[in-house]
Amino acid sequence: MADPITFVVITGLSGAGKRHAIKCFEDMGFFCVDNLPTTLIPTFADLVARSHRTIDRVALGVDVREGEYLTHLLDTLGELRKRGHTVEVLFLEASEEALVRRYRESRRKHPLSEGNVVDGIRAERKTLSTMREVADRIVDTSAITVHQLKDLLLETYVAPRQRSGLAVSLVSFGFKHGVPFDADLVFDVRFLPNPHFVEALRPLDGRDPRVREFILKHDESRELMRRLQDFLGFVLPAYQRERKAYLTVAVGCTGGRHRSVALIEELKTFMDGLGIDATVAHRDLDRE
Repeated sequence: MADPITFVVITGLSGAGKRHAIKCFEDMGFFCVDNLPTTLIPTFADLVARSHRTIDRVALGVDVREGEYLTHLLDTLGELRKRGHTVEVLFLEASEEALVRRYRESRRKHPLSEGNVVDGIRAERKTLSTMREVADRIVDTSAITVHQLKDLLLETYVAPRQRSGLAVSLVSFGFKHGVPFDADLVFDVRFLPNPHFVEALRPLDGRDPRVREFILKHDESRELMRRLQDFLGFVLPAYQRERKAYLTVAVGCTGGRHRSVALIEELKTFMDGLGIDATVAHRDLDRE
């Protein structure tokens, strides 16, 4: 017998945040499908259970666009539970005022509107009333932001030990080889004294203590490191609060062998002190 699957059925009023919620579940590692005809959900569950991939958490988006299929949803959920799966219904709603405002701002047409968005909202609320009654969890998004909704879903559906923090990558590079395309923050350190012009240091790279000492003995180098650390110490908690998943910090010099490498190594030590296990890549270290 296949292992049971946890299903979260995301439904609710159009404009209440279902689309964003599905994206949040995807970020949390759920296998997500939006608007699958409800009569096909048991077949889909069988396919997932037999898949060579390990899929144990599925989020299904269901809304009023299902039309006549919506009437079969309760039977479908009962069938999933009968097969041993865990099923939870998450219902998103918002006040009439909030929904009207969102539709005006987005200029989207309500799926049940015949010209008056308020009539469409009221018709949808009536159509989905049964789903609201059987929902395991109801979230009113009238007064919360999309970031607050994501925080709420994360706290509700992901155990603390499973919540992934901000993954930080530190990359050194040479400007003559191009800026890393995936960098979020780029710092140019070509104004610092260059070990390349010191004959004894030229064959070495920024990981060597002699190169590090040469770079950091200058006042501007130490001042730059202080300012970089202050800046990162300020923005990293802000990125974490916004649930940013990845951050790539790139430091570039001319060739990517001396100054940028030494400063990335210094930033790695700084990150370790903050309790952040940053990865380090010296992209151009072995280039001519």
